[in-house]
This record gives sequence, structure tokens and C-alpha cells, in this order.
Amino acid sequence: MKAVIFTGGTIEREAVTEFFRKESPDLVVAADRGLEFCYHSGIHPDYIVGDFDSIRPEILAYFRGRKEIPIDTYRPEKDMTDTDIAMEKAVQLGADSVVFFGATGTRLDHTLSNIFNLIILKERGIRAWILDAHNRIYLPPGHELILRREDMYGKYLSLFPVRKEVRGLTIEGFCYPLEGRTLQQGDGGLCVSNQLSPQADEGRIRWESGDLLVMETRD
Repeated sequence: MKAVIFTGGTIEREAVTEFFRKESPDLVVAADRGLEFCYHSGIHPDYIVGDFDSIRPEILAYFRGRKEIPIDTYRPEKDMTDTDIAMEKAVQLGADSVVFFGATGTRLDHTLSNIFNLIILKERGIRAWILDAHNRIYLPPGHELILRREDMYGKYLSLFPVRKEVRGLTIEGFCYPLEGRTLQQGDGGLCVSNQLSPQADEGRIRWESGDLLVMETRD
């Protein structure tokens, strides 16, 4: 089941439109202020969760009036973010892939927390992506990734080790190739802002061990 979560960060309409043009999710979960985007975009979520401390009361009242949409209300004082709750609800309802909108924005603490959610979902065998107008962020399964120029979200590619290191990293078809490198968290910008070589239609990334965080980005 494909799930989309709208949460409380920055959501650009063009990014959502681009996604929905290509994909038809089976489940839409709105978390707190993500519900405002749904309201203004004419999207009726299948499930609504949150403490609702950052949403306009009249919008919440509108959705409370739609009795066919379940709403789970939580106290603001809790040990999970609203995005965490929405993620768990999507998994509970059977999602095997999750796309987050509103997972990035002005609150870098929430952005980092949401990136950690990608790790949690991968450990459960669930594919997950964070999308906004400029970024597609994910952890690929397995130990190989092929990126075709026409399929990339933007022209830039950045790679980060999720835990201490990624071993045996090889990058082919990009302007800055690597061969069997160990990528560590202290390597700074080693794998930031790479691009496909002008003569290449696709690039290939392989690694022997570790979890690799991939960011496809555009200006």
C-alpha cells in the first residue's frame, strides 16, 4: 500500500502536483498543520492525527464535520511528534511505502527527526521518501543504486553515511567518482553536490556495507 503523509513543515503545491501526476496513493494521512495544505488543495485525507496546536480552528472544525474521516487527537505533551504518529498510523494501516510532504522547512530539528524516520522505516522493510520542491531524500534498499538522468529529481546528488560509515563505496558515471572508499560521518563534503558526467546518461553507486542516505536535489 502506498501512503502519503502531509505534515507541518513547508509544502509546495508544485511538488505535490508533480507527485500526484505520476502516483496514485492508496492512503493519505494528515498530521496537524499538514491538514491546512489538504484543506486549501481540496485533498480529503483518509486519516487525521495530531495535537492540533498549530492549525486554524475553523479548518479543524471543517474536517471534524466530515464524519467519514477518522481523527485521532493527542495531547501536546507527548513523546512523539505529530509526524511520528502519522507514520505509525500509516504502518498500522498496512503501508509498505511512505512519502512525506512537509517533512522539511524552517524547523531543522523536525527535519532531522523526519530523516531519522526514514531509517526507522527502512529497518522495518518499508520504502520511504521525503519530498519537497527541491529535494528527494531516501535510503535505497540493498547495496546498489542506478540513477538515470531523466529520472533524477534534480541535477545534484549527495550521499551521507547514516551511521558511522559506509564501506566499499564506488561511484561511477558522475563528475566526482570514487572507488572502494569508506565514507565516514567526519568526511564533510566528500560526497556533496555531485553531478552526472556530461557524457553519461546514468550513474551507478555501489557499497559493501552500511546504510546510505541519498539526496537528489535541485536549485
